[in-house]
Amino acid sequence: MVAVGGSIGTGLLLGSGVTMEVAGPAAILSFIAAALINWMVTMALGELACAHPAAGSFGVYGDLYLNPLAGFVARAGYWFGIAFNIGAEMVAAATYMAYWFPGIRAYVWVVVFAALLLTVNLRSVGSYGRVEFWLSMVKVATIVAFIVIGAALLAGGRVAPQYNAQGGFFPKGLWSPVIAMTFAIYSFGGVEMVAITTGESRSPKETPRAVWLTFITLSLVYVGAMVVLLGVMPWNHAGVSESPFVTVFRIAQIPRAPAVMNFVVLTAALSGANAALYAGSRMIFSLARTGWAPAVFGRLNHAGSPQYAVAITAFGILFALVLVLGAPQNAFRYMVGASFTGLVLAWLVALAAHVSFRWRRSKSELAALLPLRSPLGMWGSIAGFALVSLALVQTWLNPRVNLWSGLGCVGVLGFAYLLLRPRK
Repeated sequence: MVAVGGSIGTGLLLGSGVTMEVAGPAAILSFIAAALINWMVTMALGELACAHPAAGSFGVYGDLYLNPLAGFVARAGYWFGIAFNIGAEMVAAATYMAYWFPGIRAYVWVVVFAALLLTVNLRSVGSYGRVEFWLSMVKVATIVAFIVIGAALLAGGRVAPQYNAQGGFFPKGLWSPVIAMTFAIYSFGGVEMVAITTGESRSPKETPRAVWLTFITLSLVYVGAMVVLLGVMPWNHAGVSESPFVTVFRIAQIPRAPAVMNFVVLTAALSGANAALYAGSRMIFSLARTGWAPAVFGRLNHAGSPQYAVAITAFGILFALVLVLGAPQNAFRYMVGASFTGLVLAWLVALAAHVSFRWRRSKSELAALLPLRSPLGMWGSIAGFALVSLALVQTWLNPRVNLWSGLGCVGVLGFAYLLLRPRK
């Protein structure tokens, strides 16, 4: 549920509007392709997490099966990306609050919610887990209900299907689903948390079941939700000023449903930020424990929480504050672009490490070591590496500002590695 909670957040509930703007109804294909990539990544992470449960997750896998550079880039890049993702969730939460309080500036809500998240994450991991479980459960139950209601509206003829009503299924061209894949893949960001949580789980033997449930839940929820959204709502009415899920209920004229749905997407954004703060703090904690970051970030408070790691990971919230003050209309898009590179670098390292892991192990070793076996094997991770790399390059080119932020992220990580390696 932590992995589900980390995934079902801004990427789906607000980012789906951007995907619809870019590709129209063909955004359904973007999410189907993203689900396929998600399967490859989840299976690779699942096998590695079963073999090596650790808070450092893919960073540890990079150290073990690739080289120290890969391990450092995976953890540090993911930490940067997840910190910016926290900011994206904060921007989304402030956007949702404008539904009830249009007169209050967005930065006020960012500050209020930041204080709430820090309080939860500085307590014990058990307290965090309970809060995140129930927030995630609310999201999943509500989106499933949304899919059922939307399907009933379409099947009952109350709403005319919109798949071809506004310029056809490909109103932005045949290549538009490829361009929209950035936001579709970003929506699945969070599946890697199922591997991160194994380092603090009471029941690591349950990892295989958790991996499969995470993949199946996210795929059904995401693809199903997009099919309903694009069937009920004209794609050219989508945007980031309001969640498309709220817009659908307004179009359907269901009394009070928009307000209820807005509350749900608000809790979803806070849950996503909560999970991101947890995962990011564990990455910088892992870096500190292996000598790549100041030792202070590897310390725990009396409740067992890495308090200094939590505090430094919250820097993405400050970035969100700057954006909502300086560029409120484009704040969400910029936060997604800034976080995508770091998140995808972690996926690439995990896939490459899985290929090396599979190459080094015999069939008998794999059978004895792994309670979870990927049906795709090593070749699934090779295909996933190629597809994720293609998505990253496409992200850097559309819009071009992502190219400079992405190359800047890679450059900073490379420089930091060279600077810190002698000291380590």
